[in-house]
Amino acid sequence: MSTSLTSRRAFLSGSLLFVGGVALAACGKDDAVKAGAKVTLEQWYHAYGEAGTQQAVMRYAKEYTKANPDVAIKVNWIAGDYSAKLHSTLLTPKAPDLFEIGDFQYVDVKNGLLAPLDDIIKGQEAEYSKASLDSATADGKLYGLKMMDDAMVLYYRKSVLEKAGIATPQTFAELAAAAKKLTSRGQKGLFVGSDGIGNAGYLLLWSNGADLLDPEGKKVVFNSPEAIAALAGLKQLHDDKSLLLDFTTDWYDPGAFVQGAAAMQWCGLWAMPAIKKALGDDFGVVAWPKFGDTGQAVSRIGGWFAAVNAKSKHVEEAKKYLDWLWIKQTDLQKDWCVSYGFHVPARKSVAAQTTEFSSSPAKDAADILANTSRAYSNLWNTTMDSAFAQAVSKIAKSGGDAKSLLDEAAGKAQSELDKQLA
Repeated sequence: MSTSLTSRRAFLSGSLLFVGGVALAACGKDDAVKAGAKVTLEQWYHAYGEAGTQQAVMRYAKEYTKANPDVAIKVNWIAGDYSAKLHSTLLTPKAPDLFEIGDFQYVDVKNGLLAPLDDIIKGQEAEYSKASLDSATADGKLYGLKMMDDAMVLYYRKSVLEKAGIATPQTFAELAAAAKKLTSRGQKGLFVGSDGIGNAGYLLLWSNGADLLDPEGKKVVFNSPEAIAALAGLKQLHDDKSLLLDFTTDWYDPGAFVQGAAAMQWCGLWAMPAIKKALGDDFGVVAWPKFGDTGQAVSRIGGWFAAVNAKSKHVEEAKKYLDWLWIKQTDLQKDWCVSYGFHVPARKSVAAQTTEFSSSPAKDAADILANTSRAYSNLWNTTMDSAFAQAVSKIAKSGGDAKSLLDEAAGKAQSELDKQLA
C-alpha cells in the first residue's frame, strides 16, 4: 500500500477499526409518522466495523426525536465504498440531509455541496484541535464538525528497547539508530507500512518544519530544502534494512507489532485495546520524533466530521441536530468514542472528562494528539498525492535524486492546485 489517497481512504474506512460488510439499514419513514414528525432528516454513516455502533447512532436519533417531536432522523448505514457513494449521491435529488465525511475535499465546497457550520460552532472553536478546524475550513468558513479524533502514534515495546539499552527515540537520528540496532534475523526494528513508505513521507516532511502547501494554500512547497533533507531519512531506513516490508497486514493493523515482527510500529490509537490485550503493559507510545535539532515531533490526526448538505430542504433542522448531538450531548459523545471502539472525543473538555484517557499510555496518546497533530489540507487531492507518493517511493527505494524528483512532482501538483483554485 502506498501513501496515496486510496490508502488514506482505506485508513479512514478502517480507522474505527475495520469495515465489515454491513448491509444498508435505516430507521425508516414509518418511525417518523409514528412520532408525528413534521420533518424527516436523512443521515448517512459509513458501515463501522465496531459492534454496537449502528445501534448507537439509531438510539441517538430516537433520543433527539423524543426531545424534538417535530423532527425524525432516518439513519442510513452505508456499506462498501462510502466516499464514492456519498459523492455521487450528493449530486442528485436523493442526497442525504446530513452525513459524515472523513476525507475532506475543497472541491465539495467549491461545488456548493456543503453548508457552513460557523453559527453552531461559534464560541466553541477552542474546544477543537487546530488541525481539525483547518482541515474542515475553506474560504474562511467551517464546513465540518468533528465527531471524534483518531491519533496516530509510534508504538514501541518497552522490554525490547530496555534489553537493547535503547532510550525512547526523541529525534529521527535516534529512531534510525534504534531501528537498526533492534533489527535481527527474527525481527525488524520498525514497521511503517508494508510498502516501507506508509505515512513516513508526510511525517518526515512535517517533522523538519516543511509542509505540502504554503500557509495560504496557494503554492506547493514539498520540494523545499527542509523537505529534501528530511525525506533522505526514509532512504536511510531502507538502506539500513531496518524496515519490516511486505507484511501480511498494513500499518493501521497492529498485527506486526503484537506478533513481534517489529519492535516499533506506526499505528493508530484505535489499535491500543488489541495491543494491550496481547502485550499487557509492555508497550509505550510517542510522537514521530523531530528531524534534527530545529524540527518538531509530529503525529497524524484522523477521524470523522459531521456535515450538512447545502442543498437540503432542511438545512437549519440538520444543523440543530448536529449542534445537539456533537456539541451539547457530552455523554453521547463519550459513548460514541469509547463504548464501542477507542477514540478521543473531539471536544477537549469532553476528552478531559473521559476516564479512559486519564492514565498512560492512552493519556500519552491523547496528549500527543493535542500537542503535535497534523492533518492534510482539504486542497490535497489524489492527483497531487500520487505525484508526491511516487517521488517519495523513488527517493527511498531507488536512490533517485531527491531534489529533481520532488521538483518534478511539485510542478504536477501545482498545476492541479491551480485548477482547484481557478
